[in-house]
Amino acid sequence: MTADGDADTGFTDNEGIPFIGAGPGDPELLTVAGRRLVEEADLVVHAGSLVNSELLDEYCDHAEQVNSVGKDLEELIPLMADAYESGETVVRLHSGDPAIYGAALEQMDALAKEGVPTYLVPGVTSAFAASATLRTQLTLNEVANHVVFTRPQGRTLTAEEDHISDFVGFGDTTVCIYLGTHAVAETMDRLLDEGHDPDTPVAVVYHASWPDEDVIEGTIETIGEKVEDAGYRASALVMIGDAVTGSDYERSFLYGDWARGGDAPNDDPDPDSEPQERDTR
Repeated sequence: MTADGDADTGFTDNEGIPFIGAGPGDPELLTVAGRRLVEEADLVVHAGSLVNSELLDEYCDHAEQVNSVGKDLEELIPLMADAYESGETVVRLHSGDPAIYGAALEQMDALAKEGVPTYLVPGVTSAFAASATLRTQLTLNEVANHVVFTRPQGRTLTAEEDHISDFVGFGDTTVCIYLGTHAVAETMDRLLDEGHDPDTPVAVVYHASWPDEDVIEGTIETIGEKVEDAGYRASALVMIGDAVTGSDYERSFLYGDWARGGDAPNDDPDPDSEPQERDTR
């Protein structure tokens, strides 16, 4: 929003350094706004191997590229601020969507202290790529009404802060676990110890949308061993819940009986049915 209250014309018209979501892997899943910004950049600070090198080669080969892995704020902030203040076009390229476990805000706040404006450009997070690969929805009528993005306990999260069991216990919730590939077996063992249905569907999508994408399907009882056998320790999205299978859902009110082979969509609705609010997203 501009100072006079008018809406900006788009993400690419903002001033400052954009923090761009590169998407889950496939370069084609970089947004139109993100592509335009990286193509115009003089300096691209990216998240290393978490960003597909094909994306960097295709859209950023003209720019100076800096891998942020292993660099702390005391190194990154002066690098970006100095380049920006010298007139270079700078972009910060995060994997997935920077709003999901991206640690973007601490960088943006540090740049703000240096007088450098910043803004966010959304990206496609791996949970969306994983659900597309599975040909399902994260929310599914009468199956999953809620979605949770979470991570398991570990160095960053204490056992008391790990609420995966609570989320799975809701029943009608799709639980998407980030940063937990290395702990799939331990996480499932805890769920079993806490009495969750061992037959609850689970899918693990490694490198969702990348050329080497791999899908492992199972249940709370079986998925841990399958992931260990595959040897994956990172870069997978874990999805728990009945929506994983994409089955046993009820028709939505948006399309009525037509989607299930009933009346045509222009037929008059049942006069005794309750009116349904239309989703206008």
